[in-house]
Amino acid sequence: MNPSQLSLGIRLRDDATFANYYPGANAVALGYVERISEADANWVESLVYLWGAPGVGRSHLLQAACIRVQERGARAIFLPLAEVAKYGPQLLDNLEYCDLVCIDDIQVIAGHPAWEEGLFHLFNRIRDSGKNLLLGANAAPRELPVKLADLKSRLSLALVFQLHDLSDEDKLRALQLRASRRGLQLSEEAGRYLLTRGERSMSQLFAHLECLDQASLQAQRKLTIPFIKATLNW
Repeated sequence: MNPSQLSLGIRLRDDATFANYYPGANAVALGYVERISEADANWVESLVYLWGAPGVGRSHLLQAACIRVQERGARAIFLPLAEVAKYGPQLLDNLEYCDLVCIDDIQVIAGHPAWEEGLFHLFNRIRDSGKNLLLGANAAPRELPVKLADLKSRLSLALVFQLHDLSDEDKLRALQLRASRRGLQLSEEAGRYLLTRGERSMSQLFAHLECLDQASLQAQRKLTIPFIKATLNW
């Protein structure tokens, strides 16, 4: 992890890996983010922009890209601006020395002159150094209230992917994939119960699964519907 990332207290989630991401309708975006994370990524577009509503896996993919780069011994940094923008645009200084820079929640700094100028100059430095930049936001580039014309121009050059929410069937498969990687067996019946009974966002569904994983380990119980009811107080 980049030293500045450590000093900010930012930690990549251990489960935010490509193997843990169920793509659904986002397979093309997943494939491209994987490619930009590889050592021979010079042939791909160096500026990629992911956007979508909360829960579609945007932050997951940005962190997964960082993890992949770090696994091969290169330098990557993940900056979730919703958490760290308060520290100011100086956070962007010298990031061009990383092989991959992943900046999430770009919408947070739109309309803030110092941040917009800092991001514009970072774009130029990363381009000149031949490194890669992966951006995330909750809206398409043209919909961000960016004031700096030069920054708008740079954003318009990005390869843009909209991330879509999973269908109910895909959510079930995503839950089963995450459960299996935790050593759990989640049946179709139990998985559908989770989908229909609780909140349907993937972040909350995964939070329920983590709670069930810990309870199952302690009680040495399988993930049956009665066990789910008792554990989640449903």
